[in-house]
Order: sequence, then C-alpha cells, then structure tokens
Amino acid sequence: MSGMPGREETTGPLARIEWRLRAALEIVGGCVLAALFLVVMAAVLRRYLFGGGLIWSDELATWLFLALIAIGAPLAVTGPLAMRLDVVVKLLPAGGRRAAGVLAEAVAFQGACVLALGGADVAALVGGHSTVLGLPEWLRFAGFSGAGGLTALMLFLHIRRERGARDAIVALAMGLCLHAATRMQADLVATPSLVAASFAGAGLLLGAPLPFALLAGVSVTAPFGGLMPEPAIVQTMVGGVGKFLLLAIPFFLLAGELLTEGGLAERLIRFAATLVGHWRAGLAQTALVSSALFSGASGSSIANAAFGAKVMAPTLVARGYPPANAAAIVAGVSMLDNIIPPSIAFLILASATNLSVGSLLVGGFVAGGVLTLALAIGIHLSVRGVADAAPRASAAERGRALIGAVPAIGLGVVVVVGIRFGVVTVTEASALAVAYAAAACLALRSLGPRGVAAALRKAATETAAIGLLIGASAPFAFLLAVDRVSEQMAGLVTALGAGPYAVTLLANLVLLVAGLFLDIGAAILLLAPLLLPAAVAAGLDPIQFGVVLVVNLMIHGLTPPLGILVYVVSGVMRVPAGAVFRAVLPLLGVLLAALMVLSLGMAAWPALAPSAKALF
Repeated sequence: MSGMPGREETTGPLARIEWRLRAALEIVGGCVLAALFLVVMAAVLRRYLFGGGLIWSDELATWLFLALIAIGAPLAVTGPLAMRLDVVVKLLPAGGRRAAGVLAEAVAFQGACVLALGGADVAALVGGHSTVLGLPEWLRFAGFSGAGGLTALMLFLHIRRERGARDAIVALAMGLCLHAATRMQADLVATPSLVAASFAGAGLLLGAPLPFALLAGVSVTAPFGGLMPEPAIVQTMVGGVGKFLLLAIPFFLLAGELLTEGGLAERLIRFAATLVGHWRAGLAQTALVSSALFSGASGSSIANAAFGAKVMAPTLVARGYPPANAAAIVAGVSMLDNIIPPSIAFLILASATNLSVGSLLVGGFVAGGVLTLALAIGIHLSVRGVADAAPRASAAERGRALIGAVPAIGLGVVVVVGIRFGVVTVTEASALAVAYAAAACLALRSLGPRGVAAALRKAATETAAIGLLIGASAPFAFLLAVDRVSEQMAGLVTALGAGPYAVTLLANLVLLVAGLFLDIGAAILLLAPLLLPAAVAAGLDPIQFGVVLVVNLMIHGLTPPLGILVYVVSGVMRVPAGAVFRAVLPLLGVLLAALMVLSLGMAAWPALAPSAKALF
C-alpha cells in the first residue's frame, strides 16, 4: 500500500530519533516524579515528626506536577493512553481509513499548536513571581509551550514511521491551516460550546487523541464569538490541573506499579485462589477477588487491566477459557479499581465538584461490594464448559496465603482509614502509600533498582496522560459554563419531574448515553458539575450521587465504541476487540442491574434517612 512505511523507514534514523526521544521523556518524567515524591514526603515527615510543615513544599510540588504533565504530553499523543476512538474508522474502506487518519492527525497537530503558541503568548504576557519560591510565573506556561512543540515533533515522527512521509507532511500542513483559520473572525453562532463540541466530536470519531481534540475544539470557537483565545485556553488549562489535590494521582499510580513490579500483586492472586478457587469457574472468580483486593492498592482500572491481561489471562486460556472470554473477564473485573478505594476517579470527581474525598471513598466501598457480588453472579452464570475448580484450600494454606498478601492488603486499609478519619490529607496518604509499597517490596527483597525505575517511568507516563486530559477539559468546561449549559442540563434531568426517582432515572440515562462517546475522566470533569446541582435540588445525597455517577461511567469502560478497558486487554492479549465486546455482554448485564440497585437505593434514601437516623 502506498504511503505505508517500509522496513527501512521503520528502523531508519527518524525511527531511532523517535524511540530515543520517547525514552528520554520517560526517564525525565520518572525523575520528576521521584523528586515530587521526595518533596511531599519530606513535608509529611516534617509535619508529623517535628510538628511543622515546609512552607515551600506545596508550591514546589505543584510546579513539579505541572512539569511532569508537560514532559509527558508528547507521550500522550501516540502511546496506548492517547485515548483514540478507532471503532468508526475501522469500518471504512482502506482509502477512507487513510483519509480519516490524516484528518485525525491534523486535529492533533492543531491541538499541539494551541499548546505551543498559546503557551508562548501567555509566557510573554505574564509577569510576577510565585508567592513562596519566587520563580518567574512565565516558566509554567513556557513549559507547556515546549510540550506543544515536542508533541508536534513526536507526532510527525510517528506518522512518518507508521504511514510514510507524505501523510506526515499533509497532516502537518492541514493542522497548520486549521490553526490559521482560528485567527479569523465571523461571530456566526450564539453558542460557542456547540461549535467546540461538534469539532472535538468529529475529531474523536476520526481517531484524534481526546485531549488534543478538546483543545482544538475550544480553539476553533474564536472565529464564532468564543471568549477563549489561545493564551486564555492554556492559562485555563494550567489552572485546571494545578491543584494540590491532584498530586495524589501520580502517587497512587506509582504505589500500584511498585506492588506489581515487586510481585506483591501476585501474592494477592494466590490468596484469592485459596478463598474461591474451589468454586465453579474458580479461576475466573479468583481473578475477580484478586482484582477487588488489588483495587485497594492501585486506584487505576487501566493499570489493573494491563496487569490482569499479562498475568491472569494466559492462565485462564491455559485452563480452557476461550481467549475472548478470558479477556472479557479480566476487563470486567478491572472496572472495580476506580470504585473500590483508593480511586483516581473519585479524586477527579472531588477536584471537579469539591465533594469530600473521604466520604466518596466510603461510598466507594459500599458500591464496590455490590458490584463485586454482581460480577461474581455474572461469572457463575455465564461460564460454561470449563472445569477449572481447584481443590478446596485448607485453613493452613489460607493462613499462609493471607500472611503473604497482608503487605498489599494493608496498603489500601492504611490509606482509606487515614483519609476518612482525618489523620492525613489525600495527598499525604498517597505519598505514604508509595513509601509503604516501596518499604514492603524492599523488606521482602522483591524489588530492585530496575523495578523502581520501571515503576517510575510507567506511573509518570500514565500521570501525564490523565493530567493532560484534566487540563484540556478545563477550557471546555469554561465554555459550557459561559453558555449556561448547566441550566439546560438541569431542565433535561427534571423533564419527568423534580423528584428523586425521576432525576435519578434521567441522570443515569444521560450518563449512559454520554459515556458511549466520552472518556471516563472527561465525562466526570464535564458532566459532574452540570448534573450535581440538579441532583441536590431533587433531595439526593451529593456523595451518593457522585458514587453512582462514577459507577455509571466506569461501566462504559466495557462498552463500544470507547471501551478503554476492553481495548487495553485486547491489545495486550492480541484478541480482536469486537470479540471481547461480545463476550463481555453477560457481565455488562449484571453491572447494569447493580447500577439500578445502587440508583434505587440513592433515590429512596431521602425518605429513609430520618428513620435510619432515629434508629441510631
């Protein structure tokens, strides 16, 4: 096929430059993450051992977090966490796929231009110095300007290697033309957010990476009366991601990676096997229980899905499970990680709505228990023709397995208890989780310097992708607020009445539809602030509504066309995603039933709460 790279192009000098640039960014990102941990941990030790904090630590940690996102942004445009929707494109003929690919990369180039040029404009305009450290404020924006330039370079090298020089040049030229068009003035529409949503949605359907599609979508509103020129976009983006609470995200990711690299996650699997391995579909039930246990240490469904695809799925296939069914089981049980605390999804929700993280985590335990029970029933009913039940483990075997798993189980307990009872803040708890995981692995001599380096690089890359999405969603959310979309959303969810049952039903329907087309993190950032006021006005408990919202959206990790958990597992196992989507249907059914149970309980709570309080 013309335009496709030959072997000499794949292994040529440009490919080597791309590989070296990627490796260098991962290494630098890992070093920044290590420095971020040391800063926060020093503040924690100072506070609890010597009774006083470090006045410069919070500001320095926030700056390092911003630097980490800027460094990792170029990795988030081409890697597995680019959040690209390719289901629609795959339905096109070969010529259509190629054209769609060029257009998608043009949108990505446009988003990179917004970062590069908008960041440079802000850096040139902003004066002053930071409050404590005295660093020039323009440095923050200059970092994102450099990130945009490196993103464009990385994207060009990637397209050149994958599709050939012609496609790379055409995509770059089209991206520059799109960017130039945003400098025009037309004032044709009254709702710029509609223009942004339409453009970003079109880019997403073509296969553009979601964060850059959002940035490009907001930028094209300028000719249509939008209030966000490029400097304002970058400034809003940096402000949206520069929150101290969000520092917990890289630390929870790092703690999970350390446990995985150190082999403690496999100890959870052995313990789970002693509990449920003798049941019908015992190995699949073991995958479920081990995932529920690992949720208390990871907080990332994507990380758990990748781990399960590498460790559990091959064993399931070897025991007679069809590959698609094994992949569906691993993907299905992985959704628990963003429900059972500590949960990155709840951290994102708290940052978007100012809800209590501790209360959300407690609600996550209840929801996680309901979902785990539902998945256990779904596995029991759906698995057929596989005789994988192991002999019942003795009490001694269970005891030994429990002792081996205690270090990993203890991590989740320490974190959640510390946050819930106000002993430590969320960020401090996440830093302690990293220290706990590292100490446990080193004490057991299961983790060496290479494992620590690998964990830092992986966690840094994942953090950058999540942080970039949070930042890119902030300008989009600003447009929604300006266009008063929250009032329209409130009218939509109260169309059948303002009572708790009607609002619960319509809010769930809105989330179920939106989750088909929005990434989970983006859906939380964009929809939670719009739906929460209507839910509170209907008498629903905001914490319970937040938990139901996250559960609803997490189910979409298993649904087409996005279905990120399915894509992660199918990619690792090299199983067609379509086959996995079909195999996961029974688990989807029980998860939707569990969502209904949680939603009905939430709707009934306003009437039951007075009686419940009287009993206690």
